[in-house]
Amino acid sequence: MPPVKMYTTAVCPYCVRAKQFLKSKGVENIEEVRVDTDPQIRQAMMDLTGRRTVPQIFIGETHVGGCDDLMALDAKGGLAPLLATA
Repeated sequence: MPPVKMYTTAVCPYCVRAKQFLKSKGVENIEEVRVDTDPQIRQAMMDLTGRRTVPQIFIGETHVGGCDDLMALDAKGGLAPLLATA
């Protein structure tokens, strides 16, 4: 399973939902990067993704997007193959 990285904040219901969803899909380790504690980290996330909202989810090198994007990817059958890559 590729590494999963998620840019989050402390009080973000979408972040919590995305983490729970990924865990239900067998993801055991999620690297959380808190953007609410350091403006430079938020800026780095925005430079990387073009978005300022959280969560921003990466599976391996693939930017999945936010929680809704994650759910949509799963609904169209794209999440399982992404999680299955080495």
